[in-house]
Amino acid sequence: MKKGLLLATLLALVLVTVGVVGCSSYFGSDESEVVSSISSQQNIGIWVTGVGEIPVVPDIAMLSIGVQAQKDTVAEAQQAVVGTMNGVMGVLDSYNIDEEDIQTQQFSIQPVYRWDDGEQTLLGYSVTNIVTVKIRDIDDAGSIIDAAVAAGGDYTRVNNISFSVDEPEAYYEDARQEAMEDAEAKAKQLAELGGVKLGKPNYINEYSGYVPPPVIYRDFMEGAPSATAETIISPGEIEIRLTVEVHYNIK
Repeated sequence: MKKGLLLATLLALVLVTVGVVGCSSYFGSDESEVVSSISSQQNIGIWVTGVGEIPVVPDIAMLSIGVQAQKDTVAEAQQAVVGTMNGVMGVLDSYNIDEEDIQTQQFSIQPVYRWDDGEQTLLGYSVTNIVTVKIRDIDDAGSIIDAAVAAGGDYTRVNNISFSVDEPEAYYEDARQEAMEDAEAKAKQLAELGGVKLGKPNYINEYSGYVPPPVIYRDFMEGAPSATAETIISPGEIEIRLTVEVHYNIK
C-alpha cells in the first residue's frame, strides 16, 4: 500500500515538472518571436533623408570687440583697459545699442614672460576685456567698428563678426515643409524603382541649423585706421538648413 502511494506521488511530481518545463519553453519561444517580429518590421520599408534649404538675408550682426593692454603692473594695465573700454562702450551707447545686447565674452589678467636661454623674465601684465555686441542695424556695423577703433586706439581688438537672423522660426517652418516634400519625393521614386507601393511614414526625425556666409575679417591689431578709411561690412546671405530622416512603410 505504501509502495503504491509512493509511486503515485513520484508520478505526479514528474508530470508537474514536465508541465512547468513545457510552459517555460512555450512562453520563451513566444517572446523570442515577438522580438524578432518587431526587429523585422524596423527593417522593412524605405529610409530617406530630406533636406530643406532657405536662403535668408541676415538682420543682425554679432561683433566681438574689446581692448587689451600690457603694462609693467596689473594696476597700470587695468587702468589703461578701463579707460579705453569706457570709450568703446561710449561708442556703442551713441549707436543706441541696448545693454541687454552687450555681453562680456572675456576678461582676463595674465603675466607676460619672455624666455631667454631657459631663463624666465617677467615683462609685465596683460589685461583683456572683450564683449560680444548684437548689432540690430547691420548698416551701422562698419561705422561702429571704425568709431570703436578710433576711441580705443592701439588697445582696440576686433576678434570677429558673424551674422544671423533674429527670429528664424518662420524660415524653419518653410525649410521643414521643403525637407518633408524632398523626403517624400525620394521615397516615391525608390518605391517605384523597387516595384512596391509607398505607405505612410512611421518615423520622423529632424536636424536643424544654418550655414553662415564666409566672412573676411579686417585686422585692426596694427592700430587705428586713417581718417579717410571706412570699414565695409557685407552680410551676404545665410542658409537656413533643416534635415529630416523619415521611414516609410511599404505595401
